[in-house]
Amino acid sequence: MTDWIAEEHKYLFQNYGRQPVVLDHGSGTRVWDVDGKEYLDFVGGLAVNALGHAHPVVAEALAAQSQQLIHTSNLFYTKPMIELAKLLVEHSCLDRVFFCNSGTEAIEGAIKLARRWGHDTRGGAYEIIAMQDGFHGRSTGALAATGTARYREPFAPLAPGFLHVPWNDLQAVKDATTPLTVAILVEPIQGEGGVNMPAPGYLQGLREWCDERHLLLIFDEIQTGVGRTGSLWAYEQEGVEPDIMALAKGLAGGVPIGAVLAREAIAAHLVPGDHGTTFGANPLATAVGLATMRYIIDNELAEAAARASDRLMTRLRSMEDRLPVVTEVRGRGLLIAVGLSRDISADVVAACRERGLLANNVRPNAVRLMPPLIVADGEIDRACDILEEAIMAVTKHGS
Repeated sequence: MTDWIAEEHKYLFQNYGRQPVVLDHGSGTRVWDVDGKEYLDFVGGLAVNALGHAHPVVAEALAAQSQQLIHTSNLFYTKPMIELAKLLVEHSCLDRVFFCNSGTEAIEGAIKLARRWGHDTRGGAYEIIAMQDGFHGRSTGALAATGTARYREPFAPLAPGFLHVPWNDLQAVKDATTPLTVAILVEPIQGEGGVNMPAPGYLQGLREWCDERHLLLIFDEIQTGVGRTGSLWAYEQEGVEPDIMALAKGLAGGVPIGAVLAREAIAAHLVPGDHGTTFGANPLATAVGLATMRYIIDNELAEAAARASDRLMTRLRSMEDRLPVVTEVRGRGLLIAVGLSRDISADVVAACRERGLLANNVRPNAVRLMPPLIVADGEIDRACDILEEAIMAVTKHGS
């Protein structure tokens, strides 16, 4: 029998801390490994698998489009890219769409767009204020914007022009603003930072400050978008509209795609030759994105995620009374973290996996849950039972 993990160690870069399980196939919210063991998947491809695994909508769109056109390049028009762009515009506050391949690329596009706008309208303003503990990607530009020093420092020097200020500190943003500032870049909820919630009025304050100082507000909705937080876009629940928005993850149900959305007057500053991508807007990814988004919108899966969240949050918060190590349950929709008083999240995740639940130790003291938007009540209950058992096992063993 092939030892797939040993083979991975032999041939792939060793830059991931993978969980020791080799997944083979999935259906809905469940996956099976090569040995046939079943798991509830509450990682969801890191908030990518909005419709779960092997959903017919995704599979059928992939199969149908693969028999027509897979790739053409952006020298030509294709219907799926136009139809998906139209759908995104009609269901957001923004006017234009640029398609790329990932969240990192969406952030890169947003940075370039903001700086081109600053070049054209603000006398060359180029600095972007971002937040500590924020995460925006792994390319050198997106990494420069990322507010976690341990990700950035080994790759210095990075692109200049980024300032990082404390999350939820509006005054720090104001103090960091100079005539060179062109934009503020922020996640409506910090995902990789530990599912950190915005303070009441914080995002509204950023919007007002941008309006006052003629700055662009860029929302990174790569993780929070596509129904993940209980509305199609997280900004809708805050009553705040961005000037530019970066999307990816759940947009095509697992097929790689990213997008930059922007207001008309801002998007107009990128002219032919300013930006591009070979694979972005390819018919395969955009056709699946179109099918996925239509299904999410038509079946009100954002609203379903909000209802599922109520059940999941209630179950998780009940643990605070029984398990002193559980200090907080935070998040919105189906992007949730369970805060712990000790740095035991890796052990908890391992104990969950042994019992048939996949979760994510997003921080040493926090476990993140991101199930598909289609998760059922019984699956939520089972996942909570397993998580509680796992925490009890780890804390008993460690005491």
